[in-house]
Amino acid sequence: MPRCGATTDEDCRRGQFSSERFFKSPRRTAGLSENVSLMLENASKLESILGYSFRRPEILERAVTHSSAANERKFAAGHDNEQMEFLGDSIIGFFVSDFLFREHTSLSEGELSKVRAHLVSAANLSKLSCQLELGEFLVLGKGEEKTGGRRKQALLADTFEALVAAIYIDGGLEQARNFLLRIFKPDLDAVGSGGFRLRDFKSQLQEKLQALHFPPAEYCLVKETGPDHRKYFSVELKINGRRMTEGHGGTKKRAEQEAARLALEALPATTQYAIDAS
Repeated sequence: MPRCGATTDEDCRRGQFSSERFFKSPRRTAGLSENVSLMLENASKLESILGYSFRRPEILERAVTHSSAANERKFAAGHDNEQMEFLGDSIIGFFVSDFLFREHTSLSEGELSKVRAHLVSAANLSKLSCQLELGEFLVLGKGEEKTGGRRKQALLADTFEALVAAIYIDGGLEQARNFLLRIFKPDLDAVGSGGFRLRDFKSQLQEKLQALHFPPAEYCLVKETGPDHRKYFSVELKINGRRMTEGHGGTKKRAEQEAARLALEALPATTQYAIDAS
């Protein structure tokens, strides 16, 4: 199985990762409309990865169908995964909060909020999606395919959320809880063992800039996309008027944190090779 983001131009030319490859020959299935009568060819492979078998495969199909593919195929309204992302986001937030509340009673409210913010962030959900190699199963439009949609952080995070919603819709809360507990277990164990470090990248960056005798970082919102219930923000970070990084996230704060994290990686350890702050 190819690793997340490991598609090649040759793969695409052969159609190995084309949307067409994810559908079997058309067949009518009980309970499905004409527009959604196709089944995912490799649904069993994805179910094996998720550890859950769908009673209604059309729900799984919808969860991995990006709006670009739905528009190209002229599917009926609501057959892409955008609304499922909205539901999945809420389910993930609820269960992560519940896990933390029950298992980590020694943490303060502020600490719990910071841990939860990291666990449900687009960056972390994208990482989990990548570990599960969910990008391989995305059904994308031709344009999104050409621009590397299978490797995009936002699409990978959205797919994870949509699949959580799909498991909930098909199997109920307990099945969704079991899936999330299994997937988040390494992170939750790290919190319990003290191996999880609460990260406020903006504060860390500010401390580092002061040590390097740099002026404070400036954060500027450069783009805001998506519907009202599912906004996606892009924030540019500047130091001394010079653009350093750009962060993305489901809220402005998360985008700023991502930009700060990237800046921390880019900044030198000492002023010897630092950008001119004069």
